[in-house]
Amino acid sequence: MAHLIRHKLTNKLTNAAHTVSNKSQAKVSGVFARLGFQAATDEEGVGFVECDDLDYDYRQGMQMDVLQGEEEGGHMEGEGELDGDSHYQRDGTGHGPSGLKTAGSLDEDKPQITTWEAGWNVTNAIQGMFVLGLPYAILHGGYLGLFLIIFAAVVCCYTGKILIACLYEENEDGIKVRVRDSYVDIANACCAPRFPALGGHVVNVAQIIELVMTCILYVVVSGNLMVNSFPGFPVSQKAWSVVATVALLPCAFLKNLKAVSKFSLLCTLAHFVINVLVIAYCLSRARDWAWDKVKFYIDVKKFPISIGIIVFSYTSQIFLPSLEGNMQKPSEFHCMMEWTHISACVLKGLFALVAYLTWADATKEVITDNLPSTIRAVVNIFLVSKALLSYPLPFFAAVEVLEKSFFQDGGRAIFPDCYGPGGQLKSWGLGLRITLVVFTLLMAVFVPHFALLMGLTGSLTGAGLCFLLPSLFHLKLQWRNLLWHHVFFDVAIFVIGGICAISGFIHSVEGLIEAYRYNIHD
Repeated sequence: MAHLIRHKLTNKLTNAAHTVSNKSQAKVSGVFARLGFQAATDEEGVGFVECDDLDYDYRQGMQMDVLQGEEEGGHMEGEGELDGDSHYQRDGTGHGPSGLKTAGSLDEDKPQITTWEAGWNVTNAIQGMFVLGLPYAILHGGYLGLFLIIFAAVVCCYTGKILIACLYEENEDGIKVRVRDSYVDIANACCAPRFPALGGHVVNVAQIIELVMTCILYVVVSGNLMVNSFPGFPVSQKAWSVVATVALLPCAFLKNLKAVSKFSLLCTLAHFVINVLVIAYCLSRARDWAWDKVKFYIDVKKFPISIGIIVFSYTSQIFLPSLEGNMQKPSEFHCMMEWTHISACVLKGLFALVAYLTWADATKEVITDNLPSTIRAVVNIFLVSKALLSYPLPFFAAVEVLEKSFFQDGGRAIFPDCYGPGGQLKSWGLGLRITLVVFTLLMAVFVPHFALLMGLTGSLTGAGLCFLLPSLFHLKLQWRNLLWHHVFFDVAIFVIGGICAISGFIHSVEGLIEAYRYNIHD
């Protein structure tokens, strides 16, 4: 009798505890849902459970196939097919078991890159031609500018890692599964279910702006370098920009980047040699270095522009999801990000400081313009060649984003497809590409200010894609798994990035207005 009473009391207490726990969880979930940090909607939860079921069935099927293969004495092809669950989508519309095998075999046929190759790609993105503007950032920022070069490297490395973390979700077994493929997928997941496509549109617009502005900067720097290489020629910077654009018109006919990729390694090596030459010249004048010119105070009006320049020189987040998805060992992504950003930080800091110490207050927007005329012409011609050969990469990427968004959006596109049945480019599609090339020329002609444009782009899209959006997406999608210091870092990066973006944008625009008002060229 006593045992029966004790059993009933235990059941009642257990039921009461479960009821209180469920109510508490419901209240907490409601609070966080109103704040926008809910982990998933009911539909997403059901979809993810379906993914887990498919994953379980697939793994069980693979085990049966292995057993049958061993009995027959055969050997299964491609042990990597077990990674097929990485193709699941969050909405549960992943492939079935047979589809997963097909996807796995396709992945085996698709060439993947090593960790070193991935690091090389990131290095190319964050240590390109725009390093030439960093000494100008030190001119207006002093030692704080050097600190920002280090700070931006740390933050961009961190945001790159958390952006990749947003591609993954944990299944029932606690195993992280890749459920998203791109920056756009992450943005759409954050805005679902109310605005499932809004985030993707925002990211696409930011990507297009950054890619087109990069193309404009290549045209601007080409004109700037040529006019300073041959100051005796009666040719203006705008005229040199037109000449550069004529050489770039064949980019409109590009169907792929195979032809361009052959020159990428040569371009990078040439740029490395140029940097070495500049540093060697600066070291030869080490006795005249103006250490007293490096300030501890900042130019309040010009320093926010320097922030944009520094941030823009570290932008690589656009292609990181694709890069990580094509790595042979995705587990080494974090290590790769660390050593690439550490090396970039050291090289950028040394290059900017040494160049500024050499020319001090005479430092120009493009540092090679400070070189003696005998060296400047040779170095600048190499740089112009690199700029022209680098132009097709962001141009082709911008064209792809525009075509997928407006012409090939799975039947939902605003305009008809610009490709014919045989894959040939239609005449009006070619006209649109030529229009984009001409647009970059017009912008370069009417806004021929390299540093100001670089600061404007870094403040507008660079800070958004590198600081604001990754931290916001990480808080939204990974809220349940975050520790307090992760939340603190994300919120701090979002706040600091927002302040820098707004101030840099305002001062860059003011700088452009002032340059036009007083006809300032450098």
